[in-house]
Amino acid sequence: MKILVIQGPNLNMLGHRDPRLYGTMTLEQIHANMKNFAQSQKAPNGENIELEFFQSNFEGEIIDKLQECVGGDFEGIIMNPGGLSHTSISIADAIVASGLPVVEAHLSNIHARELERRTSVTAAVSVGIISGFGPLSYHLALIAIINVANEIKALKQNGAQPNP
Repeated sequence: MKILVIQGPNLNMLGHRDPRLYGTMTLEQIHANMKNFAQSQKAPNGENIELEFFQSNFEGEIIDKLQECVGGDFEGIIMNPGGLSHTSISIADAIVASGLPVVEAHLSNIHARELERRTSVTAAVSVGIISGFGPLSYHLALIAIINVANEIKALKQNGAQPNP
């Protein structure tokens, strides 16, 4: 099972950027933890969980990456669009066009932040959002997307049309 992890603007600065809000772990450390956890998991049919990581500070590159998923090998996406969560209708449209389930993850609790950060247009088209648990948000998102992808597989095997 292949899962894509997309990281948006400024997440490459984790470990340096406002540790009070975002913690002290770097993005590389978060990805290493996710990879270690994924290696300890198996999909129900016994296949390994494989992660691919992508980070960009540019909205268009994130859209391009989502579009590359159409008809590809990924079964789900974990995404932290960063500040673009609150503004990017274009990323939301690309999520829908990808046809894949997306779990949105945020380190900080966006609902306890500034008013303009409390609404996520990308979460509105995702299967769910995990927010406010620091780096653990990614671990929880990984558990969630594995379960969602497995449910979709089961529905397809039974002839149902899932709605990611």
